[in-house]
Amino acid sequence: MLRGAEQWLFSYLTRERHSRRITPEQPLHACIAVCDHFEPLHHTDKAGALKAIGDWQAAWPDLVKNHPDSGGRGPRHTFFFPVEQYDADLIARVASLCAQTGSEVEIHLHHDNDTEESVSKLLLDGARDLASHGLLTRSADGTPRYAFIHGNWALDNSRPDGRWCGVSNELAVLKRTGCYADLTMPSAPDPCQTRTVNAIYYAQEDGCAKSHDRGIPVQAGKTAPLRDKDDHLLLIQGPLGLNWSGRKFGLLPRLENGDLTGNNPPTVQRARLWLELCPRVKNGAPWVFIKLHTHAGIPKNYRALLGDPARRFYQGLNELGRSLPGFHHHFVTAREMVNLIHAAEDGKTGSPADWLDYRLPPPPVLRNS
Repeated sequence: MLRGAEQWLFSYLTRERHSRRITPEQPLHACIAVCDHFEPLHHTDKAGALKAIGDWQAAWPDLVKNHPDSGGRGPRHTFFFPVEQYDADLIARVASLCAQTGSEVEIHLHHDNDTEESVSKLLLDGARDLASHGLLTRSADGTPRYAFIHGNWALDNSRPDGRWCGVSNELAVLKRTGCYADLTMPSAPDPCQTRTVNAIYYAQEDGCAKSHDRGIPVQAGKTAPLRDKDDHLLLIQGPLGLNWSGRKFGLLPRLENGDLTGNNPPTVQRARLWLELCPRVKNGAPWVFIKLHTHAGIPKNYRALLGDPARRFYQGLNELGRSLPGFHHHFVTAREMVNLIHAAEDGKTGSPADWLDYRLPPPPVLRNS
């Protein structure tokens, strides 16, 4: 837990926290996006990857059908697929699952010792490949756009040893190739962790490594002009803090970084902490943005996300809503979360369900399903 804490602990301890009071008069809407570093080829071959996707195809539709959120929608999942491992057979199966369940696919990329030109090609080729399956949202002229998670956490060449990237103007490269938001953070205890924690903000590319260490927090009525600037990129961070309720050795707090694993599956107890840690749009609607992550192409993790731990979590959220009438939860994809952030930034209020497609339309695979 303490490894790398010097990067983020001071920011965590001194950060202003929003009130999380839940009352019928002042409801609180929890918008939950599970952003999966989906690597079905991790330590296996294509046959193993097909089995992992087959397990998702067998179990995920029933979970979506049987566990509605406060608005009646089932859970959503965003598969950030490593485009350097693109395989048409694998993606075709994931695209079919998305069409059936309302889930989506975005871009994950592992790379090393690259240049601006080489990483641009990787991203453009990856977007083209995914778009060929009806995945990814589109701009008005039909160009694919995407959300992004950096492999090995090394966004914008942020590793101290310089590995797993090489491109110190990567934020600008991402924006130029169609990226509308990065959802890599948090990475703690990894050394790529930023000083900025529990935030939604625009980072400005300065040509140096780790340009996203600081940025401008999203605020209603003020920051909307930044979203169209070529040198600014929206970053959405998941929760990062100390969990004192599950102490190690009965003494030390555990690290809460929003990671969903077989050993640490989602629970309502963790969700209460996420409500405290996760950001809102300043001066915006009472919507809390809970961005979680996982590596659910790996059996030891997806068994929890497709099994009884997940069912207990979904049931617990509904029970929380019944006991606290002001609490509402909404399952969203990464794209839908970005739309809600921009809606709140523009002063929209009410139920998040009204703004899920606010600026970025659904990918063709969902519009045609």
